[in-house]
Amino acid sequence: MQRRTFLHTGALALTATATGAFAQSSWPAKPIKLIVPFPPGGGTDATSRLIAEKFTVLNQWTVIVENRPGAAGNIGLDAVAKAQPDGYTIGMGQASNLSINPALYAKMPFDPLKDFTPIVEIAVQPVVLVVRADSPFRTLADFIKAAKAKPGEFSIGQAGNGTVGHLAGEMLARRADIKVLQVPYKGAGPAMNELLGGQIQLYFGNSVSVMSQMTAGKVRALAVSSAQRLPVIGHVPTVAEQGFPQFDATTWLGLVGPVGMPADAVARVNKEVVAMLGRKEVQDKLAFEGSIPVTGTPQQFAAFIKAEHTKWGNLIREANIKLE
Repeated sequence: MQRRTFLHTGALALTATATGAFAQSSWPAKPIKLIVPFPPGGGTDATSRLIAEKFTVLNQWTVIVENRPGAAGNIGLDAVAKAQPDGYTIGMGQASNLSINPALYAKMPFDPLKDFTPIVEIAVQPVVLVVRADSPFRTLADFIKAAKAKPGEFSIGQAGNGTVGHLAGEMLARRADIKVLQVPYKGAGPAMNELLGGQIQLYFGNSVSVMSQMTAGKVRALAVSSAQRLPVIGHVPTVAEQGFPQFDATTWLGLVGPVGMPADAVARVNKEVVAMLGRKEVQDKLAFEGSIPVTGTPQQFAAFIKAEHTKWGNLIREANIKLE
């Protein structure tokens, strides 16, 4: 499926074109609300604020970031789904709330395939298994050996039930045949704080949420969850390289609006984001934080969400992963 364009420094991706009539309109005539379904300090929040900042600087739009965390992103995305479809409320959708949660939760407040207007995909982010710098675990094998010796005594934090970090931890436990305590938090920031404070031993967080602490030398990465290594931390091996072939768990981010959002507004936001992601400073910022920029048309993003919904749903049912 030719749905996405991965962006490299200096490259300009394919561009969605707004209609001539829309170009003459006054939209946006008032501030745009960008709902982030996770708390400040995490990877989703960091990328969302970068996008909002560039909308302001490059387009002179007023974009208000509103964090609405809870229920692995369901609360914030539900607010987007129920907002007026006038183009002035958009949200940062993610793998967890658009493709994973429907298979984990018995009841969902929204239908991810029917209640949103896909606008544009923005980035993909592997999750990274990290420990404190003073941890005795130097490799993934060290941790697995210890976990086998002491079943259930080691805890892995994640940014919430239903996040890719949660599923990556579940998959690792099943593949390695170990028992660990999964500890969900209301976002990446609280999870990282608990890791640094010693309340948990490991944290499976998306790349953006761990990069600053890695750079500061406060945490150490044992593995990345993607099929290939992450260029910004190329020295860190993948889980697959360390004895678990075909292990691949990657999150992604993209903008969505309520169903019925005006097509001209969708086209305008898509066009501006694609142009934004083609700028070197944005690409460099995302790369530094551990994200890989990737974009495309609204139609491509819609097809991707549907494919991811099927993929994660099948995996969760086959592995019989359920929320407690």
